[in-house]
Amino acid sequence: MYTMSMKLIGSLCSCIWLFMAVSTLAQTSDDSNAVLDTAGQALQSGVDYYINPAITDSGGRFTLINRTGCPLNVGQENVSGPEGLPVTFSPFVEGETVVREGRDQKITFSASTICVQSTAWKVGETDEDTQRRLIITGEDENQGLPGPARNYFRITKQATPDGVYNLEWCPTEVCPTCRFICGSVGAIVENDKRLLALDGSALPVVFERA
Repeated sequence: MYTMSMKLIGSLCSCIWLFMAVSTLAQTSDDSNAVLDTAGQALQSGVDYYINPAITDSGGRFTLINRTGCPLNVGQENVSGPEGLPVTFSPFVEGETVVREGRDQKITFSASTICVQSTAWKVGETDEDTQRRLIITGEDENQGLPGPARNYFRITKQATPDGVYNLEWCPTEVCPTCRFICGSVGAIVENDKRLLALDGSALPVVFERA
């Protein structure tokens, strides 16, 4: 009886250890490739964050810009400071609560405007002067692309330093078989307004919880 009890206790301990190991592994996996904010915490979907340039003298926080009326453009404040609008992230993968590197995300300003369009980011038409695709706001109405492809962006980590990222448009989760002309999000200056656009140098950014 004593030997059998010891065997049962040993088996129970082994099961507990295995459960703890699997739980730890799952937790580690859940945190893998998470985009981190300036406090070192993983970005969460549905939570407000400010997007700031990682380089000084590269403008201020991201915000909405009135370029030619509605729809509004995505841009930056001209100078670093407390001005700017927070955004939320919504992963394309249903049920995902963590914002991960290299995954498709919908980015939406947490703000109300005079325009009837959504404040979700969207790839717009190519600007004639700069030949760069501007980032505007509104829902993708599927003009030749499958699903809301123009509304989904991704975040990629820079090699150095830690916590600095680039924003890109290449929604291969939305359409894995599509051949997109992918591009990094950078800035152009037009009439003293800083507008975000693809097809140029990337603007390194950091994320600050609002």
